[in-house]
Amino acid sequence: MKKSILVTGGAGFIGSNLLRLMVTKYPDYTFVNLDKLTYAGNLENLRGLDQSPNYTFVKGDICNSSLLSALFEEHQFDSVMHLAAESHVDRSISNPMSFIETNIVGTVTLLNAARHAWKDDFEGKIFYHISTDEVYGSLGETGFFTEETSYDPRSPYSASKASSDHLVRAYYHTYGMPVKLSNCSNNYGPYQFPEKLIPLMINNIKNKKELPVYGDGKYTRDWLWVEDHAEAIDVVFHKGKIGETYNIGGDNEWKNIDLVELLCDSMDEILGRPKGESRGLIRFVKDRPGHDRRYAIDATKIKEDLGWVPKVQMEEGMQRTAQWYLEQKEWLERIINGSYQDYYKEQYEV
Repeated sequence: MKKSILVTGGAGFIGSNLLRLMVTKYPDYTFVNLDKLTYAGNLENLRGLDQSPNYTFVKGDICNSSLLSALFEEHQFDSVMHLAAESHVDRSISNPMSFIETNIVGTVTLLNAARHAWKDDFEGKIFYHISTDEVYGSLGETGFFTEETSYDPRSPYSASKASSDHLVRAYYHTYGMPVKLSNCSNNYGPYQFPEKLIPLMINNIKNKKELPVYGDGKYTRDWLWVEDHAEAIDVVFHKGKIGETYNIGGDNEWKNIDLVELLCDSMDEILGRPKGESRGLIRFVKDRPGHDRRYAIDATKIKEDLGWVPKVQMEEGMQRTAQWYLEQKEWLERIINGSYQDYYKEQYEV
């Protein structure tokens, strides 16, 4: 079956890895990537896909209802894969309003555009909302987030994502919108913007700069290889049930300090430095406000119902990630100096 799919936020970290998988895997599908190209949206993440006949890029904002209506009219989308979001907790603390606008208002605007275009004829339609495990709040030393865990967001970012989740479900119950949702753990891997923990540490280790670790370093996260996540999204999109939520995790819990030390050791090996040298760069810094102590995903449902399991564990994934960033010197340098944003002008502003 041919499908016409609107992917929002496809120039971001997870979105670009998803499109790299799906545009090639499904040549009979057409994909329109709508991205505002804010600081974390990088079209260089998709270099090469612009030559694919089933892929189109559109620069635009999901809050722009007129643009969305025109795109639905032009491309006759039967599916939406909604990844566009402001996603960095530290930025949400300093500027919460941009998170409210994109994550809440943007999601409702997109829901309204789909509902209007589909005219309540939802046969064969899918609105797939990709979200985060941070909506569940913080865990103690034991237990896991399941799909039934009550929401308890602690930051402006997670509160805005929780709001968007509730709105997507409200449109399912109120209007019968054919929605699917997934909540994932921390992603890592190629093409991640270098303000996030792992690429930040890789770049600092390479340049022998301090490695800032919040608080006591014992904050715990479940880590998911981004290409595993892309495959999970593919499975939920095609096999998941309408109205259902699926937690996607990596079975891969790590305390921040243990993760940074593993990365230091991997980088020392790759760079030919004495073992333990990079650990000397670690510095504990003042904790972040409202810092959740532990996240951990129970992914039993997606494993048992849809047959998806994560393939890459942290030691392998960390080695591959470190190697990728070291090999992508030009990509990283263009991110750091801001010139990556020129790629849009080079490709699209003729």
